[in-house]
Amino acid sequence: MKIKDAYLKGKKILEDNLVEDSDIKARLLICFVLGGRKEELILKLEDELEEKSEKIFFECIDKVKQGMPVQYITNKQEFMGLNFFVNENVLIPQPDTEILVEETMKIAKSGFKLLDLCTGSGAIAIALCKNLKDKDIDMYASDISGGALEVARKNAESNNVEINFIQSDVFKQINENSFDIIVSNPPYIENDVIESLSNEVKHEPFIALAGGDDGLDFYRRIAKEARGHLKDDGFLCLEIGYTQKGSVSNILEQNGYKEIKCIKDLGNNDRVIICKK
Repeated sequence: MKIKDAYLKGKKILEDNLVEDSDIKARLLICFVLGGRKEELILKLEDELEEKSEKIFFECIDKVKQGMPVQYITNKQEFMGLNFFVNENVLIPQPDTEILVEETMKIAKSGFKLLDLCTGSGAIAIALCKNLKDKDIDMYASDISGGALEVARKNAESNNVEINFIQSDVFKQINENSFDIIVSNPPYIENDVIESLSNEVKHEPFIALAGGDDGLDFYRRIAKEARGHLKDDGFLCLEIGYTQKGSVSNILEQNGYKEIKCIKDLGNNDRVIICKK
């Protein structure tokens, strides 16, 4: 079978199963199997696909048909112009979260000490380190999941940044204090809503999605406990669900935070809340 024919067949299988972006996903998978870049695919379309590669390609197509994200097959995701390894231990970094990184960068100053809480793949912490390399920041990152921290350490090494990683259930195992900034994209989806989400999202780790009955459990914990780890006038920077601005703002007000402001994403949805201790 020619590469072109395999690609078209794979694309049709995905289309017939109502998989979104079937063309893009089929292209990514054929390039993954061939070990090349998608820009090179057009030069190889008439080449014969080896039997072993054909078998692997259609196995990958079947996984995507069943709902597995392509990123968990290729183990790749781009975020803030950087390349990250991802697997089923971590959420796949999304473009909306770049807003959180960009807003945090605006307030970071030289010598600041930062903590990325619920770091997952390490994307936020690593992107901050790369973009603030001239400011000599001291970066910490934590997660309850040992599997996630293994991924985050791998990404820190491949992106050549130094981060102090801590395995911790929110702040329980974090002894460091006097942070200038605590940044977090915590789990914020209502538990009973997760089952109604797309098959792709449901393949991501439940522990990284589930925010409790109302989706606000982690905001309550972070708002209460962060005060003991932030300097006076230190910043708390949080990603939120697009309907959570009012609820999260109220939680922060009740815990004594000030100068609470919300930033919208490129889709004009409420996405990031920043406040001061």
